[in-house]
Amino acid sequence: MRGLALALAIWAGTVMAAPAQVLDFAELPDWDSDDHLAALQTFLKTCDMLDQADWQPICQVAATMDQNEAAARDFFELLFRPVLLGHPPALFTGYYEPVLQGSPVRTARFRYPIYRRPPELRDGVAWYDRATIESGILRGRGLEIAWLDDPVEVFFLHIQGSGRIQMPDGQVIRVGYAGRNGYPYRSIGQVLVARGAMTPDQLSAQSIAAWVRANPSVGAQVLNQNPSYIFFRKLGLAESEGPIGAMGRSITPMRSVAVDPDFVPLGTPVWVEKTGANPINRLMVAQDTGGAIKGAQRADIFFGSGQAAGLAAGEIKDGGRLVMLLPIDRAFSLAPDE
Repeated sequence: MRGLALALAIWAGTVMAAPAQVLDFAELPDWDSDDHLAALQTFLKTCDMLDQADWQPICQVAATMDQNEAAARDFFELLFRPVLLGHPPALFTGYYEPVLQGSPVRTARFRYPIYRRPPELRDGVAWYDRATIESGILRGRGLEIAWLDDPVEVFFLHIQGSGRIQMPDGQVIRVGYAGRNGYPYRSIGQVLVARGAMTPDQLSAQSIAAWVRANPSVGAQVLNQNPSYIFFRKLGLAESEGPIGAMGRSITPMRSVAVDPDFVPLGTPVWVEKTGANPINRLMVAQDTGGAIKGAQRADIFFGSGQAAGLAAGEIKDGGRLVMLLPIDRAFSLAPDE
């Protein structure tokens, strides 16, 4: 689920102890051939939110420099150093913004609601769990934003944390994260493996959804094994804009990544080296978080909006390496022996 904290964890004492190693840019595969300008433009979307002293001059330079590939590459190479934090292999997964069919009112087809945040909900305090909410405890309070036609799509909308919902009249509303019920996320994939319904290598978003739909009564019970529940809000976004990430700004397909801010400060450029069937070596920016994203070498890549993005994101479960780009003084303060 995306956007779980709007407060920025920008280093100031929040990063947990983990071994750090300063690298050279020559040690980053395909660094020379990446689109550094695209990465710079993504970095600029949230750079003004980095208010530590060592970030301020960097962001001022980024905002006034020439917007071309050569200048962008020089910017990163001159002002940053790559830092490997923690122990690879990393675990990379993917997420996306689903595009769903819905209705502003309940109908025979559209029977499954998504809710706005209840006014009594308090951040960090356990409220009703998923099973209790699904039993109908919020009915009649006028908290429904929209109604969908598939409970599995509702569940995965909670996992993604944002979406586009097309109404019967053609209107499209954008929804994003507004809060959660205070319970930790539990992986449904792990539940299915523990039940013997799947093996770990069979797990993907598509296979889990197919299993739940094929076993609707048991499937509902399995979904409720994740007690976490997400509430939404309507977003006033242009069609061309990405969903809102944890920094309160739109994120960028294949350039924004969700991280654990206890290890990787939000707003930090990160070099993604993803192995697997479709390798990725690309400079991205840590602009989002997620309930399942824990650890220094854990990241969730934003693939974009719609069905194709969802199919691609749902198949990602790969290793590799996650490398931060930090201001030079900060990089060497983490690894003083380098």
